[in-house]
Amino acid sequence: MGALSGFQALSRRRFFRVTLGVGVSVGAATGGLLAMRGGAPDVAGLRVLSAHAYRTLEALATALFPPGGPIPQGAAGMDLARAFDGFLADEPAHHRRDLSRALFWLEYGPVLYERRAKTFSRLRDDERLAHFDSWATSQSLLRRQVALAFRKFLSVVFYDRPEIWPHLGYDGPLFGDRSGK
Repeated sequence: MGALSGFQALSRRRFFRVTLGVGVSVGAATGGLLAMRGGAPDVAGLRVLSAHAYRTLEALATALFPPGGPIPQGAAGMDLARAFDGFLADEPAHHRRDLSRALFWLEYGPVLYERRAKTFSRLRDDERLAHFDSWATSQSLLRRQVALAFRKFLSVVFYDRPEIWPHLGYDGPLFGDRSGK
C-alpha cells in the first residue's frame, strides 16, 4: 500500500490538534489587533459611527488641521467627526458600510503598511499626517481614493464653519443667516 496523501494521512486526533492550534492562533491574532487599538471613549448621540471610528476620524481631523498658522484654532474641539456622522446617517447602507470599512482600514494602516505596533489614532499628530499623506501618494488606487474622500469631506466641514471664514477673507453668505447655522 502506497503513502497516504493530504487529509488521508491525518488521524482524527491530529486533525483536532491542528484545528485547535489554528483556531487559537487566529483568535490570539484577532485579540491582539483589537487590544492594539485600545478602548474608545463613549461618545453620546452618534447615529452611525462607532466610538472607535469616531476616534479615528477625530484623530485624522486634528492631524489635517492643526492649530497655528493662518487658522489659529485648527480642528481641535470642532467635532468634525460628529458632522461626518450626521452626513452618513442620510446615506445608503452600502455607503455607510464602505466608509466604516475605510475608517477601520485607516486605523490599522500603520500596522499593515509600516509594520508598526501602533494604530492610527495612537500615533502623534505629525506621524498621523505623514501616514495619511503616504496614502494620498500610494501606488494603490483604493488608498488614494480613501485619502482623497476623507480629505475632501473634512475640508468641507472645516471651512464651512463661521469661525473659520474671517481667516479666509470670506464674509459669509450674501443672503440669509450669516452665522452659518
